[in-house]
Parts: sequence; structure tokens; C-alpha cells
Amino acid sequence: MSAVNARDRHRALDLVLELVVLLNADMGRRLAADQLTPARAAVLWALRRRGPVTQRELAEALEVSARNITGLVDGLAGADLVSREPHPTDRRATLVTLTRRGTRLVETLEAEQREFAALLFADMPATRFHGLLDGLADVVGRLKAEGLKTHE
Repeated sequence: MSAVNARDRHRALDLVLELVVLLNADMGRRLAADQLTPARAAVLWALRRRGPVTQRELAEALEVSARNITGLVDGLAGADLVSREPHPTDRRATLVTLTRRGTRLVETLEAEQREFAALLFADMPATRFHGLLDGLADVVGRLKAEGLKTHE
């Protein structure tokens, strides 16, 4: 297998950066339509994946301060997207839970993601798609190995 030359690596990075800018702009427009910020959306996604959790658990999962998560949850609660409920076993703690409205919004965002993925990849030949998938997995793995993190 031959090595990739520096010019092609630079072109690949340019394309990845352009993709990031395009996706970020698209995401910002979509979230703004529901008066969401990326940080508030991250809270909603975390609750969708994890279910009801304490604010401390949310702060740890999103790698933000307790003060920051309080402000985010306050804003989402004010928009009726999350609620705070008593913890069933720890009377000092409260659980943050998606409301019915919050669940519907996240479900809509998930459906839109599926539609967007179909738009992006539907006509791509399988071998090219799997090559892209493998390449992206390699890049993400390398970044994680270097200590960069994502909010999983």
C-alpha cells in the first residue's frame, strides 16, 4: 500500500474543515429555529441517550461546570423542554427529565438527521461509502488517542 503524499493530506484536511464549517452553519440554523443553542441541544441529546439524570451527571457527561449546567437546564426548563423531578432514592438530588415537548423535539431532530444522512449518502456507491466510513473512524480514533474528546 502506498503512502499518501503531503499535498493530498493537506487537501483532505481542507475538505474536512470545509465540511465542519458547512455542517456547523446548517446545525446552527436548524437549532435557532427552535431557539436552541448547541450547548442546550447537547443537554437534550444527553438526556435522550441516558434518560433522567442528575445535573451533576449531566455536567460530567458534557464536561461542563455545575454552574454552566444549571443555566442550561434553567433555560430548557423555561422552554418546557426538560423538568426537574425529585430523585427516587436521594432526597438531596433532583433528576432532569425530558418533557413530552422535549421528547417530541428530539424525535424530530433525530428524524431530520436520518433524512440528512440519506441526502448526503444515498447515491454514494457502497465501496466509496464504506471507505469514507473507515477513513473517518481512523481520523476520529487518532484524535481520541491524542487526547481530544467528544461528548458521548
